Amino acid sequence: MGDDDVLATLARERGRALFGYAYLLTGQAHAAEDLVQEALVRTFARRRVGFTPDSAEAYVRRAILSTFLDDARRRQRWSGVRHLLGRHDEPARDPAPAVGAVLDVRAALATLAPQERAAAVLRWCEDLTVPEVAARMGLAVGTVKRYLSTAGHKLEALLGPLPDDETVPLTSGRTRP
Repeated sequence: MGDDDVLATLARERGRALFGYAYLLTGQAHAAEDLVQEALVRTFARRRVGFTPDSAEAYVRRAILSTFLDDARRRQRWSGVRHLLGRHDEPARDPAPAVGAVLDVRAALATLAPQERAAAVLRWCEDLTVPEVAARMGLAVGTVKRYLSTAGHKLEALLGPLPDDETVPLTSGRTRP
């Protein structure tokens, strides 16, 4: 008897019993149907030699139980961390303004000279201090200050006033002490 024949026989002769077993575990008809279907897929996805309807039923019942327990553990773990992702009763925020702002910043950065752009990204996006930017770029602190001043004026002309460094982080990078 091939796998397809075993599956057909199992579904026809023991389908209601498998559904009943899954229903006792889940307490919901649609969840029981999904559980039986998942267990059948898991059982018959691999070729097994000498599969009979009886041995297949034992595999499916074990798969039903394993899937049910795995899902319960997953839900329990998820309920412990779900609150970290945000409130579910709040409507989702429209991402369009943030996407537009990112595109505006990218376009504005593209207008800067390479040294100005590097200094601006290191200072305002990577949140490095001016001496750290100077060290990274291999320049004097005064040169970095000039690049930042020029870049700041160009960016303000294109984007409006820049946020205060101390109150508005531009990235999720390092935080200031």
